[in-house]
Amino acid sequence: MNDAWSAVEGAETRPLLDLFQADPDRLQRLTVDEAGIRFDFSKTHLDQRLLSAFVALADAQDLAGARERFFSARQINVTEGRAAEHTAERGQGAPDSVARAQGLHARTRALIDAIEAEAFGPVRHILHIGIGGSALGPDFVVDALGRDAARYDVAVVSNVDGAALEEAVEDFDPEATLLVIASKTFTTIETMLNARSALAWMEEAGVADPYGRVIALTASPERAIEFGVDETRILPFSETVGGRYSLWSSIGFPAALALGWSAFEELLEGAAAMDRHFRLAPLDRNAPVLAAFVDRYYANARGAQTRAVFAYDERLRLLPSYLQQLEMESNGKSVRIDGSPVGRATSQITWGGVGTDAQHAVFQLLHQGTHLAPVEFVAAIEPGHALAPEHHRQLLINCFAQGAALMAGKAADDPARSYPGDRPSTTILLDRVDPATLGALIAFYEQRTFANAVLLGINPFDQFGVELGKQMAKALGGEGDLSFDPSTQALIARAFGDQI
Repeated sequence: MNDAWSAVEGAETRPLLDLFQADPDRLQRLTVDEAGIRFDFSKTHLDQRLLSAFVALADAQDLAGARERFFSARQINVTEGRAAEHTAERGQGAPDSVARAQGLHARTRALIDAIEAEAFGPVRHILHIGIGGSALGPDFVVDALGRDAARYDVAVVSNVDGAALEEAVEDFDPEATLLVIASKTFTTIETMLNARSALAWMEEAGVADPYGRVIALTASPERAIEFGVDETRILPFSETVGGRYSLWSSIGFPAALALGWSAFEELLEGAAAMDRHFRLAPLDRNAPVLAAFVDRYYANARGAQTRAVFAYDERLRLLPSYLQQLEMESNGKSVRIDGSPVGRATSQITWGGVGTDAQHAVFQLLHQGTHLAPVEFVAAIEPGHALAPEHHRQLLINCFAQGAALMAGKAADDPARSYPGDRPSTTILLDRVDPATLGALIAFYEQRTFANAVLLGINPFDQFGVELGKQMAKALGGEGDLSFDPSTQALIARAFGDQI
C-alpha cells in the first residue's frame, strides 16, 4: 500500500492548460454524466498517469471489496460493531435490510396519510426540532425543493439558543402546529431542551393536548415513550443508520410531509440511481470515486487543507453547511480502522457559500491568495424562478467564468494585477433541481465520502470526536465532577457568578 501511496503523492503533473493541449480527449475522459448531473473533473490536475496511480491505490485498499461489504450490510462500522445501512433506505443493500426499511417507510407514509386526513386536527405548520444530521438533511431538502411546492410551513430548529426557537414560531399558530422531535437516542441535550420549550409554548397558548401533536423520529422508541409520545406517533429508524446519513429514513419525515410522498420517493430513487452508478461503474468512470481521487490528490500530494464549495443556485444555498457535517464528521479522523496513526492528511476542511455573493467576498483569495484551495462549483441548467431569463444566464455565466479564470490566470506587468492561474476546480452541473436529481447529488457526496475513507483506511461511520465536548458541557451543568482549567473557570465565573 505504501508503494501505491508513493506513486500518488510523488506524482508530478503539468499545468492545467498544458494538460488540455496535450490530450484532445481530456474533457471526455474526465466528464461523467449520470442521473441528470454532469460531473466535470477536467479542470483538475488528474491526468492519465495519475489516474492509473489512483486506480492502483484503490485496488491496494480494496475499494471494490469495501464497496461490496458496505452494500451487503456487513459490519463495516467496526468501532461501533454495526453495519452502515442508509443505502437500504433507498432500496440498495441486503434484501433483509431493504425489506425492513420498506416496512418503516410504509409506517411513515401511513402517518402522513393520517395527518393529511386531519387525524391530528388542522395542520398548517411543522416545527421540526433536531440537531446535526437530524436537522441538516430535512432543512436542506425542504429549502431546496419546497419554495413553491411545500404544502405546509416548515421551520427547522437546531440551535439551543432560545432566539432560534422564538423566531421559528413567531408566525406559527400553536393550534395548527405539528411538533416533530428528531433524535437518534432521544437524549440529545439541545434537542430535548428545545422540545420541552416548544411544548411549553403550546401549553401557554392553550393547546389542550400538546403531546397529542408530537411526532418522534428516533432509533430509541422506548425513550420517546418515556418522554410522553404515544407509540402510534413514533417513527423509528435503525441503529445502523448514522445521523448524517439519516435523511432517507424517518428523519426525512418533514420533507415527505411538506413535499408529498411521491416527491420523497423520487428523492429516494435519485439517490438509488447514484448508488447503482457507484456500485457498478469502473473506477476511472465513477463520479464519486473520481471526486475522491481529486480530494486525495490535493490533500495528500499538494497539501491543500481546504475545499471550497459554491452553489450557484439559491435553492442549494444550504449545501455547504450540509457537506460540512457529512465530510468532516465522517473523515475528520487521525487513526486507521485498526487504531494505528493514518500518517497523512485526512478530511479537508469544507467551506463555501453562494455565488455570486461569494465572488465579491472570498474569491480574491482563491484567485490571488497564497493558499491552494480546490474549488467546486454546483449549478443547475433550469432556473428556480420565473423572472427574466437574463437572471439565470448571468448566474451561469459567472459560474463558468470563475472556473475558467482560476485555470487560465492572466499575466500583467503590475504584480498586483497578475493572476497566477493553474488553480483547480470541479463543476457539477444539474439538469434541474428536482427531487430525483437532488437525491442523486446528495448520494454522490455520501459515496464520495465513503470512497475517501477507504483510500485512507479509516472508518467514516463513527464520530467519537464530538463526545468529549458533550461530556464537559454536562460537567459544567452539574452532571459530573470534572475539573477545569483557570481560563474556563474564569469564563464561568464571569458569565454565571455563583448561579451555575
